[in-house]
Amino acid sequence: MKAKKLFPAVLSLGLLIGGGLAGCSSSDDKTSGEGGKDGDKVTVDIFQFKVEFKDQFEDIAKAYEEANKDVDINITTVGGGEDYGAALKSKFASGNEPTIYNVGGPQDVADWEDKLADLSDTAAAKAALSGTLEGVTKDDKVLGLPYNQEGYGFIYNKGIFEKAGIDPKSITSYSALEEAVKTLDSKKKDLGLTSVFALPAKETWVTGLHLSNVFLAPEFDQNVINAFESKEVTFEHGDAFKKILDLQNKYSDQPTVSLDYAKQVEELFSTGKAAIIQQGNWVSGSIAGIDEELANSGVGILPIPVEGYKEDSIPVGVPMYWAVNSNKDEKEVAAAKEFLDWLYTSEEGKTAVIEDFKFIPAYEGYDAGKISDPLAKEIYEYSSAGKTLAWTFMGYPTGWGQEKLGINIQKYVSGEMTWDELVEESSKAWAEARK
Repeated sequence: MKAKKLFPAVLSLGLLIGGGLAGCSSSDDKTSGEGGKDGDKVTVDIFQFKVEFKDQFEDIAKAYEEANKDVDINITTVGGGEDYGAALKSKFASGNEPTIYNVGGPQDVADWEDKLADLSDTAAAKAALSGTLEGVTKDDKVLGLPYNQEGYGFIYNKGIFEKAGIDPKSITSYSALEEAVKTLDSKKKDLGLTSVFALPAKETWVTGLHLSNVFLAPEFDQNVINAFESKEVTFEHGDAFKKILDLQNKYSDQPTVSLDYAKQVEELFSTGKAAIIQQGNWVSGSIAGIDEELANSGVGILPIPVEGYKEDSIPVGVPMYWAVNSNKDEKEVAAAKEFLDWLYTSEEGKTAVIEDFKFIPAYEGYDAGKISDPLAKEIYEYSSAGKTLAWTFMGYPTGWGQEKLGINIQKYVSGEMTWDELVEESSKAWAEARK
């Protein structure tokens, strides 16, 4: 199925988190048990990973229920510090299968193929931006719908940079980044910093997926299918990878192996104790919960430079897709499709996607001028300028990014493994997974 033209580079890059705001029971407190029909009603159980927009999603789902009295929506959110992939497998194994769930790309499509309904006939699939469906299309069937598009890089505190006399626009190379970091570190006491960076090595998705993607995507020609089909990974830009990891680890709050997302974003960055963190536009809500002024006007995004390749770009892509369980009966599958169509193509849904979820849309028909989140706006600008790197980590072997590479990175930053050993063991694990 042909998707429409990709957002002038990112306007329709949606965050992909999910939409549906509660009314329907909220993720943690109620499940329908079996899903399906309750009397004349159809129950749609949603099992999703985006904790950042959980409350807003539940609110929009409630609004949908009020307008569609024959539908009950139950939302369960599993994410943050929890492993969504493992939780999803447990959910299916329990016999209480969700109606709507999340898949990440070609590897997940292969893993869940016999439980994926064809969504080619949905209005959302027809409105999806060009390139956003490639990772979830097989045999001309669209098996997932993008949450949105997201971008990530080095989020920085504008006030701290200004006080330190650093022009963020000048940071378009590794050498410029390193110089800025050293300047910040030398003025750490005056700036009120505990550390320049806050590297959450405990979160293997930050290191083993997002950070690694910056340096492995070039190896696969910026193509997720190439990554999915590759029998090997050679760490072609391993030296550049090591430099960025070392820089973050050296100038971070220690020990980084025990530093998690909450401490990184909320305790350190949002309180001004760290000047730079590797994250994406999804952190806006978390920052606003601590310091709304900082979130609204005090943050910006810098590229993660790949020395010797691209040093002025940020990764932009679809973080996750909505899938519909093909094991459910026709009425429940139809209700799930109708809800997702409403979420992304109705005026009420589109307003929620931009204004409440703070997503960068992955669909046509959205007004770029309504994007209010400053990080989302900057990502749009990077995308419009063509300064982007692809998201290829969705093509990694199942579990490799977090369970293999991410764990090896933890060993490396804590001194339990050399970089050469990390490369050797991680490459071996990839090859074994592809046999």
